[in-house]
Amino acid sequence: MTVAVLYGGKSGEHEVSLTSGAAVARHIDRKHTIVLIAITKDGRWFLQDDAELERIRKDEKAAFRISEKAGNEISVTPGMGMNAFSTGMKALRIDVVFPVLHGTNGEDGTIQGLLEMLDIPYVGCPVMPSSLTMDKEKTKAVWRAAGLPVVPYVVIRRTDILDSRVYDNLINEAVETLHFPLFVKPCSAGSSDGASKAVNPRELSGALMEAFRWDDKVLIEKAVNAKEIECGVTGNAMTAPADSEIESVRVFGPGEIMLTHEFYDYNAKYNDSDGVRIPADIPGDVLEKVRKTAAAAYKAVDAAGFSRVDFFYDKDSGELYLNEINTIPGFTAISMFPKVCDYEGLHFTELTELLINEGILRYKSHAALQTSR
Repeated sequence: MTVAVLYGGKSGEHEVSLTSGAAVARHIDRKHTIVLIAITKDGRWFLQDDAELERIRKDEKAAFRISEKAGNEISVTPGMGMNAFSTGMKALRIDVVFPVLHGTNGEDGTIQGLLEMLDIPYVGCPVMPSSLTMDKEKTKAVWRAAGLPVVPYVVIRRTDILDSRVYDNLINEAVETLHFPLFVKPCSAGSSDGASKAVNPRELSGALMEAFRWDDKVLIEKAVNAKEIECGVTGNAMTAPADSEIESVRVFGPGEIMLTHEFYDYNAKYNDSDGVRIPADIPGDVLEKVRKTAAAAYKAVDAAGFSRVDFFYDKDSGELYLNEINTIPGFTAISMFPKVCDYEGLHFTELTELLINEGILRYKSHAALQTSR
């Protein structure tokens, strides 16, 4: 089987993707042929030489580099399936695509939509859940409708800024109902880009300005004195047969983020090697509740493939809140998703094999559906 690993991308998480993508490629079973396709920061696609795969295999800490060699530019042709990718006039026969693209143009349904149009199997969530879960407000709305606990919040759109009365009312609502300190974050950015904590009105104003640099919609959330808890989830929430080990929804973890920073920011996520504890240090009944809620949250958004579901466990009240879901979580050496899977016996190569097989099964199931009369 030929697996194309797709990484890089036009995203604030480009560098993280280079590290995650290398880890995934390094741990794909060597019975498969691996094709490396890199996307530059300006959105151009290039086939990478086999030497790049050998380089990262020899160095467990190596991240991908992107070569922009003339003649290796990738073209795609919709509807061509395994022959959809080509360089020049030469088709690259690919059986399944493994996207390791974080954030914009990776987790937001855009690359998934393209792969659907190419008619090729791919790993991870399909278009709708990818697009939905990239928007933190819409995800919260779905979870609330499903009766799941979310952190109280107020949402502000860029259009609200144009009407000072509306804007002031929203700010007053946030301060009066949620109270300082508050967290401010873009609705659709990843890796905590644009997110910050505010303890007074001046900091809140600055935090909003920063968040609106990243998105046109911003959340103001209650700051919870919490442990940050994360689970890995795999499987197909829509069509998994009860007896399918590959497609059945399975929860791994939870693990706990050991904060050495003000909050779990970009630096803490990707540079703090001591930031994870597995299993999480929480009461047994809470741990089981986390696992059940993670599965329910995954199913509520019709997720498939894999995701990391994040929680806040309030150290003062004991309340549990869903924070967000990441449909292409990090695969770096310190990332929670592969760590919780490994802790429960699903080691990295077995994990990639599971995800590849799930993507192929989901493709076959979807291809069997009627699309015209």
